Amino acid sequence: MRPGRRRSGARSGLRRALAPAALLVGLVAIWELAAQQGVLADLLLTDQGAGGDGDSADFLVPAPSDIAGKLWAERGLLAGDTWVTLTEVLLGFVLALAAGLALAVVIHLSETTRRAVYPLVVASQTIPIVVIAPILVVWFGFGIFPKLLIISLICFFPITVNSYDGLRSVDPDLIKMMRTLGANRLQTLRRAELPWALPFVFSGAKIAVAVAVIGAVFAEWAGADSGLGHLILVSSGELSTALSFAAILVLAAIAICLFALLALLERRIVTWKENPAG
Repeated sequence: MRPGRRRSGARSGLRRALAPAALLVGLVAIWELAAQQGVLADLLLTDQGAGGDGDSADFLVPAPSDIAGKLWAERGLLAGDTWVTLTEVLLGFVLALAAGLALAVVIHLSETTRRAVYPLVVASQTIPIVVIAPILVVWFGFGIFPKLLIISLICFFPITVNSYDGLRSVDPDLIKMMRTLGANRLQTLRRAELPWALPFVFSGAKIAVAVAVIGAVFAEWAGADSGLGHLILVSSGELSTALSFAAILVLAAIAICLFALLALLERRIVTWKENPAG
């Protein structure tokens, strides 16, 4: 890439980032002012807010400055719980990615398997994960396994569906060319269909890694003694709302960073398509 184009691309990226950044700063400023003045507590019709007590407003609806202060004051606690949750998210996501991609390949190669299994994959998403999470904890205990299972169940669907859609969307002319060159079924899959489906796999993976954080919270709510989800549960029970918001902010940062990492990997790996799916 020429230096001029590189600079132009950087300026274009900066301009695209300015609008959401300005909106975010404006919303945070409004939130800060409203929380400090007790407006948010009044709007939520809380008993303390109705009294107009500024201290209680800060207690019930923390200002961004209070959350930032709690992030710093409890950085050690947050760091430890962040590591626990991040480990669960990454391991659960990797398991879902391997299982989802494998199943997508199987149902793509076998029409019989697709007819038998694919409806069950869709039906699995009708079961609320928040309902089965406690059951899995009862079955498998309070270790890491049920948490990984819960996260994998949440991540599994978007990876499987998007990967399968990518595999079946391969250009028929490309398949004909591979057959003309004497490629067998597995060679066609490896050299044509899987590379073609990669943008779809990344699309499903980016969705999955975002919801994996939600799955980790559900898993820790069902039964855990550490992690950001456990911290939110405990701090909410103690009415430490600033700490709860701080943990939520860290969870959001994890999801955004993992999503951005996958987007970067997609740009580096999927170089043969200018407009990848998703």
